Amino acid sequence: MTPRILLTEPIAAAGMELLRAAGDVHVAGVTDPAALAAGPLATADALVVRSSPVTAGMLESARRLRVVGRHGAGLDGIDLAAADRLGIPVVSTPGANAESVAEFVVLAALTLARQLPRAVASLAGGDFPTGRSLPSSVVAAGLTGTMLAGRTLGLVGLGAIGRGVAARARGLGMTVLGYDVAVTTPPEGVRLVGLDDLLREADVVSLHVPQTPQTTGLIGADALARMRPDALLVNTARAGVVDRAAVLAALAAGRLRGYAVDVFAPEPPDPDDPLLHHPRVLATPHMAAMTHDALDAMAVAVARGVIAHLQAPEGTEP
Repeated sequence: MTPRILLTEPIAAAGMELLRAAGDVHVAGVTDPAALAAGPLATADALVVRSSPVTAGMLESARRLRVVGRHGAGLDGIDLAAADRLGIPVVSTPGANAESVAEFVVLAALTLARQLPRAVASLAGGDFPTGRSLPSSVVAAGLTGTMLAGRTLGLVGLGAIGRGVAARARGLGMTVLGYDVAVTTPPEGVRLVGLDDLLREADVVSLHVPQTPQTTGLIGADALARMRPDALLVNTARAGVVDRAAVLAALAAGRLRGYAVDVFAPEPPDPDDPLLHHPRVLATPHMAAMTHDALDAMAVAVARGVIAHLQAPEGTEP
């Protein structure tokens, strides 16, 4: 029997073509767990999601389900305990988006360091007076930036993305520190330190850890108090790794120079969320991995992972 492959949302054409060659593909166009459990999941042999949740109720309703594919790296939205209990393997795409996210982290750090959002808004708003050079007006408006060359980057997490950021930061002339409880041999040019030392020494702190019970709230009021008052914080990991209220308080108190955030809970965030409107926050819509290159790579990787499980003989691993 031809396997039925259910996607909550479409993925890039390269992955869709692989899935269509392997089974009957249906795109639900919804991500609500209750709606999926009540309908299309009942006859699905495979489920592919992007960043939407996969709950125990969804998995329990899918009597034919043989595999779940996550179009991305993080698995915090999937009830892994329920999947394990029901014998449903979960595949993801670790590393497929690493280069795109690493580039974005550098972009975000440079954007904060050079105060680009304020500068662009000031220019478009006609805030610079005539009769004075623009460079002089930039200085007078307090829009002078800082270079990243010669400064220190602290990476919390040294997986594929963290290593990619480290390589790019070294190319910019930065000193790179790393903290990762699972790493004993650091990447080239990275010095392993404890988290306290990293927070104390880094001019830019970038987060690259999954959200787990151990990392939830990792960067809270205490951690922010240990950071340099002119430091920048970049979060492309998960919203819950950072205490947003503590970040807003640190910005207000002058204990944090700037915050770049690409992840929220819930998503999309409330349009009235103060983070979206703070002059020293760069808030972006979970787009760090959103390049054509990364989307193609993730789509192909998740499709191949799902197909491998569908084509494996019953009771065997691919």
